[in-house]
Formats: sequence, structure tokens, C-alpha cells
Amino acid sequence: MSVQSTIKRKTAPDIRARKNGEPIVMLTSYHAHTAALVDRYCDVILVGDSLGNVMHGFETTVPVTLDMMILQGHAVMRGSQHALVVVDMPFGSYEASKEQAFHSAVRILKETHCGAIKLEGGARMAETIAFLSERGVPVMGHIGLTPQSIHQFGGFTPRGATPDEAKQLLKDAKSLEEAGAFSIVLEKIPATLAAKMTKSLKIPTIGIGAGMHCDGQILVVSDMLGLYEDFHPRFVRRYAHLSETIRQSVAGYVKDVKEEKFPIQKESY
Repeated sequence: MSVQSTIKRKTAPDIRARKNGEPIVMLTSYHAHTAALVDRYCDVILVGDSLGNVMHGFETTVPVTLDMMILQGHAVMRGSQHALVVVDMPFGSYEASKEQAFHSAVRILKETHCGAIKLEGGARMAETIAFLSERGVPVMGHIGLTPQSIHQFGGFTPRGATPDEAKQLLKDAKSLEEAGAFSIVLEKIPATLAAKMTKSLKIPTIGIGAGMHCDGQILVVSDMLGLYEDFHPRFVRRYAHLSETIRQSVAGYVKDVKEEKFPIQKESY
């Protein structure tokens, strides 16, 4: 006899069905505690390879490994109950062949128990996405500024600003939809282009720096919470200023310790 959880977690088909419906709410998370906090509010939690920047201090996401993604993906699954958890495929884990992508995706799904994976790239990844989808792997696409290609782009500049780039991105989006992606992240592209894509696709678009006309929005949770002072993308609204809160808290703790006001028992347990 099988035992099923009474809590129903959102699935990739649930998110796909939200096209032209209530906006999709998506945030990143990298560990169980944050996942538990955001889970009740999110439709999707992304275990982004941005953990390389946020947790490890890397300048890019390129150094992130598959093992790192699996470790944090498992933590986020333990901390969440309701949201669809999507885990990023890191650079080097899927580009060589569709078979490599499948084996990497299988590891992620088996070892984290997440509900979907995300990978970067446009039409060039369509064959891989089709291969994964046909084998039961739900895939979220990601086009526009794709951080894993940062060395090729030469910086974190917006994409799709020229007519040729915009035309290619429209083709990319359609290719991913036809390959079986259940949704597509649009990063740092003109709002007018994102609106055109959203209108032309049958699957949801989720924007980050792509304007208000997408089917949903995603932010890196540490950006939204103001955890880092030196990095503040123009498209991010800060809903808190945790860096200052943490600084003040640490300063208060240091003051109490130095003045011997720290509330601990003098006797050991």
C-alpha cells in the first residue's frame, strides 16, 4: 500500500496551465530555512546556479558544479512543501550532448526529488529539451541574458536590443516551446520584446528585468531583501535592507560582549 502526502506540491503542468492567468510568483532559494519562509508565497522556487555568486562569492555562475546544485536542491526540497522546485543545470552539465543532459537531469531529479530542471540557451538547445521532455523530464527554458555565457557576451548587458537579436530571441522562444519546455525565463530583454514573446507563446514567460507583461516574475531573493549593498540591479525593488539590519545586530552583539552584558550564565552546563 502506498502512502501519499496530504500536501499537494505544484507541478510543471500546473505552472504551464497558468498561461494568461494569475501571475506566477517565483523566487530563488538555496537552503532549507529560506525555502520554508518563501514556500507559502511562491508558485515556483528556483534553486539557481546564482548560488555561486550568493553563497560562494564567485564572480560568475560558471564555476558551479552539478554536485553543488544537487546538495542545495535537496536542502530546498526539505524546507518546502507547496511550491514547484526547479533546479538549474550548471554550466558543463548538459551542453556536450542530449545524452549528457539526460544523465545530469536524472541525477538532479533522483537525488533532490525536485519537480523540474532549468537550462539556458535558445534554438541550439531545442533538440536537448525535446530529448529530455520525451523521457519525462520537465524543462524550464531560459533565454535573453544567460549568465553561463557571460564570457561569450563580455558582460551582463541586456540582450535583444538590436533588430537581429530580437528576431533571434523570438525564434529561440518558439523553438523551446515546440521542443516541450513548460515555461521560459526571459532575462534582461526589452519590455516590448518580452510582451511580444508572451503574447505569441502558449507557455508562460517568467521575467527578470524583462518588464511587467510576462506571465510571472522571478527575483534572486538576496537582491530583493537587500542583502548585498554593492549589487543593486535597476530592475530590482528592495523590499528590505537586511545588510544594514545584520550590521547593526552584529555591532550590538559586539558591544554587549565587550561590556560584559551578554546574557549567558557564568557557570557551564
